Amino acid sequence: MTNGKLTILGCGSAKPTKTTSPSSQLVELCDKSFLVDCGEGTLLTMQKLGVHTGRLYNIFISHLHGDHCFGLIGLLTTLGMLKRTQPMHIYAHPDLEKLLTPLLNYHANDRQYEIVFHPINPRKHEVIYEDRTVSVETVPLKHSVPTCGFLFKETHRVKNEDGSFGYETRKRYAYCSDTQYSEKIIPIIEGVETLYHEATFLQSMTARSKEVMHSTAADAATIAQKANVGKLIIGHYSARVEDHNLFYEEAKPIFNNTFLAEENLVFDL
Repeated sequence: MTNGKLTILGCGSAKPTKTTSPSSQLVELCDKSFLVDCGEGTLLTMQKLGVHTGRLYNIFISHLHGDHCFGLIGLLTTLGMLKRTQPMHIYAHPDLEKLLTPLLNYHANDRQYEIVFHPINPRKHEVIYEDRTVSVETVPLKHSVPTCGFLFKETHRVKNEDGSFGYETRKRYAYCSDTQYSEKIIPIIEGVETLYHEATFLQSMTARSKEVMHSTAADAATIAQKANVGKLIIGHYSARVEDHNLFYEEAKPIFNNTFLAEENLVFDL
């Protein structure tokens, strides 16, 4: 089985702080790299960590709030400056192409590589990417704009006893940010080895979390417990809470195998 890993590039919410940048992650499965969300500063963090952008061909954007996509224009124009020639595929709400195209035409019109937009419906659960060893499905979430998470599956072709061939699923990783508490996602993510679920607020801030359609650390832990996942990683911290251990202390009694996302951390999938 191919080892998989998750690198946290950004784990904050809308307002960057001294210790957190907006959301972004690098998922590596079966010798492939996938960028999940691309908040401001993503490229800088990737450079600090020595991430090789030449191995990156697919970007998945959960929704079009700026803290999840403002880093795209910088990344894409820099790839043009580096004389990239391989296509880059972007999976996102169809409005992203409308928003990015004028900027790309102005700042990166001489790029030598193609940017291929794949419009997705965040409100629908479906497979949006598939190759011989990895598939990606949308996970509809409950937020103030159309939003979806992503379910990554490592799949392998196997020979059945009758001589026919089929596929077996091995590792699974679910990314769920941003969302209000919603048990509708449980059937989709049930039993995954690793779940990342946003935990923007603490229970003492529940009223605020409902107002802006986000989750508390307790919400995230409850979803993990009910979905019977292997381990839970929480992040997307509100800038109002400086001590991230408070999120951990709230989640752990509900779901013991909880971990805090922190920038530059690498998790096994």
